[in-house]
Amino acid sequence: MADRVPTVIADDVHVVYKVNAGARKGGATAALGRLLSRRADPGVREVHAVKGVSFTSYRGEAIGLIGSNGSGKSTLLKAIAGLQPVARGTVYSHGQPSLLGVNAALMNDLTGERNVILGGLAMGMSRQQVHERYQDIVDFSGVNEKGDFVSLPMRTYSSGMGARLRFSIAAAKDHDVLMIDEALATGDAAFQRRSQKRIEELRARAGTVFLVSHGIGTVRETCDRAIWLEAGVLRMDGPAEEVCAAYEAHSGG
Repeated sequence: MADRVPTVIADDVHVVYKVNAGARKGGATAALGRLLSRRADPGVREVHAVKGVSFTSYRGEAIGLIGSNGSGKSTLLKAIAGLQPVARGTVYSHGQPSLLGVNAALMNDLTGERNVILGGLAMGMSRQQVHERYQDIVDFSGVNEKGDFVSLPMRTYSSGMGARLRFSIAAAKDHDVLMIDEALATGDAAFQRRSQKRIEELRARAGTVFLVSHGIGTVRETCDRAIWLEAGVLRMDGPAEEVCAAYEAHSGG
């Protein structure tokens, strides 16, 4: 369609990173010697995590990334966000993609309130916008449903509370491209319904949402398109229902 506006183009993207296979003896002096002599460190191996992936996303789409553990889903999102170097190929994006992961760094020693303010500023909101949306962020997250947790340090939160607060901060701002890594896997059914509704609102405002989830049901309910990665290779890209069904048939789910 002529009016479809691309938001992300991945063109033959390869991602290779190095993994330390174990503790190395000899300390910094030995490591420096290997660097200066250009010798390969036998304790380091290369992982080819994403292998020649190509696709184009468009405004208004919600795209689920599915695949088994280690298939390259999270690595691909990091490459799109510019957080992981691409070994070969190119990623083009409209605006700055925003990556929200359940392990996104909020500061454990600061209160939830301070994290909402700093997180909002980090997402590109002005102080005025953070002030205006502050209560909505707290209410959406539900962290105060069982007490005044927003005034307590983040280290007192459960992992689910922290994940909900991270999602709420990111979802308070409209994004050209918002990538969510497993954020909907935590939280009760009510929070998941709120999250899905917010994703629909983001799409309606001409954004694109990528969702990495092990929950095929979540992808079916939230996304209209799915990309299936396996061992770093794009196996299938199409309507969410068709791709999810093919993945389930392959994995015996």
